[in-house]
Amino acid sequence: MFRPTLILAAATLLSTGAFAQAQGVPLMKPPLAASGAAPAASAYKTITWEALVPANWDPFKEFRDTNLGALQDGDPRATEMLKRMRQVWDNAPVNPDLVGKPVRIPGFVVPLEDTKDGIKEFLLVPYFGACVHSPPPPSNQIIHVLPKSAVKNLHSMDAVWISGTLTNQQTDSYMGASSWRVEAVSVAPYAEQKAETKAR
Repeated sequence: MFRPTLILAAATLLSTGAFAQAQGVPLMKPPLAASGAAPAASAYKTITWEALVPANWDPFKEFRDTNLGALQDGDPRATEMLKRMRQVWDNAPVNPDLVGKPVRIPGFVVPLEDTKDGIKEFLLVPYFGACVHSPPPPSNQIIHVLPKSAVKNLHSMDAVWISGTLTNQQTDSYMGASSWRVEAVSVAPYAEQKAETKAR
C-alpha cells in the first residue's frame, strides 16, 4: 500500500542504516566526490556537503522512536509526521563557521529560472535526483545559486562545480527549501579526476 513519499523514504533509510555517515547527514545516494578536476580557484576553499551541517545536528532526532513502517496512507499520524518532518528539514540549521566564507563545492543542478539566454538561478543538491525524483533533502543540504550571468548549455541534474561566498539565506521554492545562498562567480562542468598512468 502506498504511503506518503517522505515517510516511505525515511522508513527505508532508517531501517537500512543509510544515514550512518559523518554528522548524520541524510544523503540518499552518494554525492559527488570533492576530488574531481575543477578550474583552479585558490581563493575558494573546496568543501564537502557534510561541512554545511552542524556537527551535532541529527535530521531524525525527533523521529527515531516512531515506527514509520507502520504508518499507512490516510493515517492522520502519517500526515502529521510528514508535516513535522518537512518543518524540521525545511528549517535545518547551518554550520555557522561557513557563513560568509568563499567556497567551492560540486553538486547537481535543479533549475529554477531557465531562459533562452541560459539558467539564471538554480538549486545545487548533493545527489542525483534530489528535489526531482525524491523528497527534497534538508534545507542545509540545498544551495540556492545565483550565477553572475546566465549559464548556457546547463540542464537539470548536470554535475557542476560552483565557487562563491556562502550566505545563510532561506529560500522557499517549488523544488525545495534551501538554507544556503551563493552568488556564484563560477559555474563549471564537473569532471572525475583520472589517475595518471606512466608508460613502462
